[in-house]
Amino acid sequence: MAARSSYRNPSTNGPAAAALLASGIGSAAMGIVTILAETSGRTAIFLSQVKLIGPLSGRLGIGIFLYLVSWLGFGFIWKGKNVNFSRAAAVAFFLLVIGLLGTCPPVSALIAGK
Repeated sequence: MAARSSYRNPSTNGPAAAALLASGIGSAAMGIVTILAETSGRTAIFLSQVKLIGPLSGRLGIGIFLYLVSWLGFGFIWKGKNVNFSRAAAVAFFLLVIGLLGTCPPVSALIAGK
């Protein structure tokens, strides 16, 4: 009887693609929430979980939460699979740009009309 090997196939890139895509999702979420906080006073008040920090605490909390949930979700779905890494990287890069633009003060102020 052959012994079971714990060797993993090195050609699977699903977990790496999951981490990359999740980072883009977390970045985009933080950018979108930042713009929402700039445009709506109620959203800013809702996001102020820690009074000394202000709405930034809620923005970070939502971004990190969505990053972790999407990383776990995609990591579970793509575990042991070989996915189209270039497509995942392109989507992650696009989401990262959305996140960077959303957290850039001149861009968020322009969108908010300030």
